[in-house]
Amino acid sequence: MLSCCSVSMLLFALSFLLVILQPSTGQFPRVCANVQSLLSKECCPPWDGDGSPCGELSSRGSCQNILLSQAPLGPQFPFSGVDDREDWPSVFYNRTCRCEGNFMGFSCGECKFGFSGINCTERLVKTRRNIFQLTISEKNKFLAYLNLAKNIPSQDYVIATGTYAQMNNGSNPMFRDISVYDLFVWMHYYASRDTLLGGSNVWRDIDFAHEAPGFLPWHRVFLLMWERQIQRITGDENFTIPYWDWRDAEDCEVCNDEYMGGRHPTNPNLLSPASIFSSWQVICTQSEEYNSQQALCSATSEGPIRRNPGNNDKSRTPRLPSSADVEFCLSLTQYESGPMDKMANYSFRNTLEGFADPQTAISNPAQSGLHNALHIYMNGSMSQVQGSANDPIFVLHHAFVDRQVDKSLHTPP
Repeated sequence: MLSCCSVSMLLFALSFLLVILQPSTGQFPRVCANVQSLLSKECCPPWDGDGSPCGELSSRGSCQNILLSQAPLGPQFPFSGVDDREDWPSVFYNRTCRCEGNFMGFSCGECKFGFSGINCTERLVKTRRNIFQLTISEKNKFLAYLNLAKNIPSQDYVIATGTYAQMNNGSNPMFRDISVYDLFVWMHYYASRDTLLGGSNVWRDIDFAHEAPGFLPWHRVFLLMWERQIQRITGDENFTIPYWDWRDAEDCEVCNDEYMGGRHPTNPNLLSPASIFSSWQVICTQSEEYNSQQALCSATSEGPIRRNPGNNDKSRTPRLPSSADVEFCLSLTQYESGPMDKMANYSFRNTLEGFADPQTAISNPAQSGLHNALHIYMNGSMSQVQGSANDPIFVLHHAFVDRQVDKSLHTPP
């Protein structure tokens, strides 16, 4: 169980992420992806309920200067003012809706996670379930929801197809529509992409969602946002992401046509044509091409999902994680330690993320444990960080990783 100081650190990270993500829950609200908003650097759209910016007339929120962390930058990124993601979202917007009470969202039109009702005062508790404990109809509904999300455009958000500089500092907006599912694939790519430095230069040692204390809270908010969008497009307010408990698994138990897609009969790197996921096209997987063009992923189709579970590099990931690995990780008392990156020892975050040995908690980036082990084991789309969310197993996997965070907070020592 995490110590009091470690729990405080994790809860602070979670609350801070919720605050900074609030004005741009899906990166770029459609209503603010225009010349006027970009040049004024203000994203304070009206709430539909009363027509006032941020629902101010209903005391839901108000248009305020953004809040930025004053924490010093780590040594891993020795630059300043070269990446649009620095001090997010200040490059694009420096005034956004600051919501009151239990309201959230880019116009303060939603309830914070865990609340519902007209005034967002009703506590709402939902439980994620093991995918193998779903009934056949529940499982089929989940698969149908995934496919719907892949094929329905996001009504609320768009993606950027160029940097702020490429948009001529806002006077030439570069955005495009994207499906609900691919919106989150793009968000994961955008958070972990390399920094474009101009010419042919890039900085690869940068990731705003991995290899640091924010890894777990960032992905928790990511999953909550993903659930919220599925609830909205389906009208199913009770929807939650199921998880795959991969402890002690001898193979990929969800890799069959009943669940997440079996192996193609003639090409082991592809999915069975009997699976709905065999027709899915991936996006944001060609990082070297984007880097050479100094461009962002524009979410164009780049081929089918690739997956060949178990035929991975065994020297790096010899097996799937065991129950003992997970229990040892949960016994660690420090959320973070030392350099607070992939070299951290005795760090709950670094061990769960998979850069530290799950039997000693000593950093060993050459090996992939726990969370990382699953990505490498899948040996395909899920094994490349920037495009890993293309494989729908991603959400099952991260729901189980997130479950371990809850256990670390509530399991008695």
